[in-house]
Amino acid sequence: MRYLISVIMIIIFSGIEIQAKELDLGSKMPLVKSKMMDISGKSISLSEAKGENGLLVIFSCNTCPWVKRWEDRYVELAKKYKPKGVGVIAINSNESNFESSESLDEMRKIAEDKKYNFFYTMDDGSKLAREFGASKTPHVFLFDKNDNLVYRGAVDDNPKKAKKVKKPYVASAIDAMLVGNDIKYASTKALGCGIKFKK
Repeated sequence: MRYLISVIMIIIFSGIEIQAKELDLGSKMPLVKSKMMDISGKSISLSEAKGENGLLVIFSCNTCPWVKRWEDRYVELAKKYKPKGVGVIAINSNESNFESSESLDEMRKIAEDKKYNFFYTMDDGSKLAREFGASKTPHVFLFDKNDNLVYRGAVDDNPKKAKKVKKPYVASAIDAMLVGNDIKYASTKALGCGIKFKK
């Protein structure tokens, strides 16, 4: 009887993939050499996207309403901080929809429409999302010049109204990082749509 129960439990749980734990603060950037297809048609790695002072990684997509509220702010962050040596890359890990709404062609259309000024790549097999423990779109990870994770979470505290943001989490974290100060809010809750992993 116990053997039968064990077999049943294995069958039930074998199809369930456990999402990796969110990357701990202070962790090294994972999969830095892993290549992803960018909307430019070139393969890009995190190490190539990184600036001399760090890298902002945004797990994003084409279709999530939360992304649509925040994506203009991606552009503003890139505009402000790329000249200061902080690279910016958005990563689409919605592999269940890569052949439809999250295809590379659709990514290009979104990027052109929204005037993306940063890399926008496809995470084949959702490898990076799994390693980072990313679960939402958007879900942000900021790494310093030594590839250490110094911030993770949301873009800011008001997805609906950019003008009503009181806590610009990412901008404040980058500002503090660049001058060597402690980051007040180093970890916040990522809000958004769940990443569409293949089962």
